[in-house]
Amino acid sequence: MSNNNSAKTPNAKRKPVVLMSMGAQERKGHAYQVMTHKYITPVTDFAGCVPVLVPSCCGTEDLEQYLDMADGVYLTGAGSNIDPALYGQENLTPEKTQDRDRDLFDLPLIKAAIARGLPIFAICRGMQEINVALGGDLYQKVYTEPGFNDHRENPEDSVDVQYAQSHKVRLQPGSWLAKLLQSEEIGVNSLHGQGIKTLGKGLEPLARAEDGLVEAFHAPSLSPFLFAVQWHPEWQAAQNPDSVRMFEAFGEACRQRASRQQRNVA
Repeated sequence: MSNNNSAKTPNAKRKPVVLMSMGAQERKGHAYQVMTHKYITPVTDFAGCVPVLVPSCCGTEDLEQYLDMADGVYLTGAGSNIDPALYGQENLTPEKTQDRDRDLFDLPLIKAAIARGLPIFAICRGMQEINVALGGDLYQKVYTEPGFNDHRENPEDSVDVQYAQSHKVRLQPGSWLAKLLQSEEIGVNSLHGQGIKTLGKGLEPLARAEDGLVEAFHAPSLSPFLFAVQWHPEWQAAQNPDSVRMFEAFGEACRQRASRQQRNVA
């Protein structure tokens, strides 16, 4: 009798597990926890990891149990803004959606993941979450700040136009990111109204927009791999070699973490 699971032998190589916290969305009077397809596929296709979607609506009681199964953490963008009270400001954009459950889940998640030495990759809102978790703050309206450009997309444009290359970012010369991308300047999309104001403790800039806004950072003094970008490398990642390299680097960091853990167990 044939065995349909014969390919899944005990010697099959285990892929790293990556936690992805979901966000709130209301549909026809029902509360949903959601994660956009575009964020998931680069984790499987280029990072070579297994995504585990974590509800942020249930509090942090099971946070450590989730982290026990994780080899990495991936914090995505979302349509909601972080509650400004969490970084000591009044809300200047009351018309924008907030997701308090995600705020109160992801900030402790970030601190706990750093404490465990887990690789972290963050995009857009995820980048801002890391900054707030580490004591930094945000410009709530970058587009009203003197000297800064308007980094928002045009809501009337098609999705393809919104996510098209919008401006350049200058990478920190000699940094690991410049070496990874084999360049000191790349083109990126831009779909954010908020941005980094004061960097959190331990964070160091890796890239800046043409107007000086911090668009990427890392934390070499805190973590072997903590990397965050303000743009959206997940969008049509397969068509962008820079995006592929970033997800590959995250996947490799997760594999190294998984390998160290397996050795420790053995």
